[in-house]
Amino acid sequence: MKLIERDGYLRKLIDVMGTPDIKVITGVRRSGKSKLMERFKAYILEQNDNANIIHINFNLTQYEALQEYHALHDYIEEQYDSAKDNFVLIDEIQMCSQFELAVNSLHASERYDIYITGSNAFLLSSDLATLFTGRTFEIKVYPFSFQEFVTYHGLDDPYTALDRYMREGGMAGSYLYKNQEDKYTYIGEVFDTLILRDIRQKYNIRNQTLMDSVVDFLMDNIANLTSARNITEVLHKNKDTINHKTVGKYLEYLCNAFAFYKIRRYDIRGKKYLATNHKYYLSDHAFRYAKLGTKNLDHGRLLENIVAMELLRRGYEVYVGVLYKKEIDFVAIKRNEKLYIQVSDNISDGDTFAREVAPLLQIKDAYPKMVLARTRYEEYQYEGIRVIDIADWLLENP
Repeated sequence: MKLIERDGYLRKLIDVMGTPDIKVITGVRRSGKSKLMERFKAYILEQNDNANIIHINFNLTQYEALQEYHALHDYIEEQYDSAKDNFVLIDEIQMCSQFELAVNSLHASERYDIYITGSNAFLLSSDLATLFTGRTFEIKVYPFSFQEFVTYHGLDDPYTALDRYMREGGMAGSYLYKNQEDKYTYIGEVFDTLILRDIRQKYNIRNQTLMDSVVDFLMDNIANLTSARNITEVLHKNKDTINHKTVGKYLEYLCNAFAFYKIRRYDIRGKKYLATNHKYYLSDHAFRYAKLGTKNLDHGRLLENIVAMELLRRGYEVYVGVLYKKEIDFVAIKRNEKLYIQVSDNISDGDTFAREVAPLLQIKDAYPKMVLARTRYEEYQYEGIRVIDIADWLLENP
């Protein structure tokens, strides 16, 4: 498989080398966590002649004997070299029973620089503080961005490249297949067998059909305001027996496993977060194509999904903005930086353009505002608002 340098993620790992934290690489299945670990290992070997790297990949049968925490701990201790800088790199750590006990003991010895990856459902961001008694540093890995997609395929025209990215998405394993249907088969199997299976296994979900119904609803309603109650009402109309508390748990499981990302609403005028009705975005928009095909496909909402994930990649806190009962697609916040963003498939029609800019014009603060659309033209300004083609914005260096 062709590899490209994912320099941003690699730099994050390099920047925390030698810190006392347990470095945890998280993200949806098949997003490239193990490949990143391999590249980081190569970097250590290139830069540190005194490195002793203890690398365990539980996907390989040669490490089956270490799938119990005593065995894992003892093996690493046996590989320790007091004369060297000792690095511990463990892939798919959830395959070791009670792995946290081994990692905590190794960390407490203060002799190892520890890096781990694991299944999205078994190594949750929300669980890290509970699992590990020492400090953790999380490196969040996402499927390929549009910029990485363009680099991988060597594409020159950003506008036609975006057409292709919208269809194929960022699950790099699918790029090996030439036929589009084969790509979707791969992507669908990743979602079903690696993401949903993990969730069902961890939480012992018996009624798989109901969870599938919740997943299908979310996929069919990306970028729409959604709550556990309105999902429950829809399922009841379909004669499914489920309550909103169970639906709420399923939503939590899916987000914890990085299948979906929940974006909360933010009242711009009142400067407060709103508790009800959120938006849910897929970790990779191609999952929707693979599972639902083109049924009820809305290109505007698909583009909104792509922008939401790109903002998360760039390290922003992302919210849906509310101002005087009007909605701003995204309020993106990073420390003292704030962006207001509207996303549209096509703004060539004057009424559509006026509708998109109207909420932005009502915002009185001086933070940057922009409309992202498929203009296929150079960027221009309207009343202080940047109007830029989505493909050009996605290729900007953040």
